[in-house]
Amino acid sequence: MSSVIASARFSVLDRSRTREGHTGPEALRDTVALAREAERLGYHRFWVSEHHGVPGVAGSAPTVLAAAVAGATRTIRVGTGGVMLPNHRPLVVAEQFGVLESLFPGRVDMGLGRSVGFTDGVRRALGRDKDDADGFAAQLDELLGWFLGASPTGVRARPSEGLTVPPFVLAMGEGASVAAAAGLPLVIGDLRDRDRMRRGIDRYRARFRPSRWASEPYVVVSGTVAVAATPERARRLLIPEAWSMAYSRTHGTFPPLPPAERVESLAMTAKERGFYEAGLAGQLAGTEEEVADGLESLLKDTGAQEVLVTTSTHDREALLDSYRRLAAIAGL
Repeated sequence: MSSVIASARFSVLDRSRTREGHTGPEALRDTVALAREAERLGYHRFWVSEHHGVPGVAGSAPTVLAAAVAGATRTIRVGTGGVMLPNHRPLVVAEQFGVLESLFPGRVDMGLGRSVGFTDGVRRALGRDKDDADGFAAQLDELLGWFLGASPTGVRARPSEGLTVPPFVLAMGEGASVAAAAGLPLVIGDLRDRDRMRRGIDRYRARFRPSRWASEPYVVVSGTVAVAATPERARRLLIPEAWSMAYSRTHGTFPPLPPAERVESLAMTAKERGFYEAGLAGQLAGTEEEVADGLESLLKDTGAQEVLVTTSTHDREALLDSYRRLAAIAGL
């Protein structure tokens, strides 16, 4: 095994994607089951995400789901990838993570993002607009202050104050600068735009200021990794997500994941086909040997210390097999 791969951590982000023919509650239970398997296989972290009003995603309450995951596992780190801070009051987020850390000490991560709702309707329902993302740096500073007892309000965040919950910033572009200024670990994607990812990482490392949370830069690269017995089978793992993304770009809503065979039989418009093919391109997918080569190149290119795998597909057995094969590649 490559020494570069052997020295990296490997973790999982599951977005609780709903699948055609299956319910949202099933998707959440699938997430908890996947967490148990990820722990058994030796993955370092298991994170869950935040989406609102999206037909294709059941994970709308990440700290609640993280609690379920932590309660169903024993050793794997559990967290969020991420809580979208502009959607929430920082005090409430601090309290939620304080409760998680109190119940599952030493296992909780606080992954934080700057996105707001996927559509105008969702943003209205949340009482937010796009401009709220511009205040992310200040919101992040307020949130971390609650753990330090630094609020000028005189209010104390309980049980959070005095606890240490490792914070991470999920970022592309300017978010990397926010992570650097705050002295926090950076989670950056996606693998299909390697040049943009590298620019963000370079900006982060150049501007990083050590903090009580991190003494030096820490980079987590995130994206889809699909491993199968043949390149064709690995590519089939990518098909449902690629089509859902293409559909969202052309219809304005993100649908449940369809079976790969149904997508392959669809008659697509030229625009749909373009987005679909773009979704298939640039991912880390193939046999064990092919993915190992891709991972080694990725880790050498970025200098990342960790890979956060975000693969979603309709075929759960094929997904589990992919994670097992990846664990073997990584020597977990």
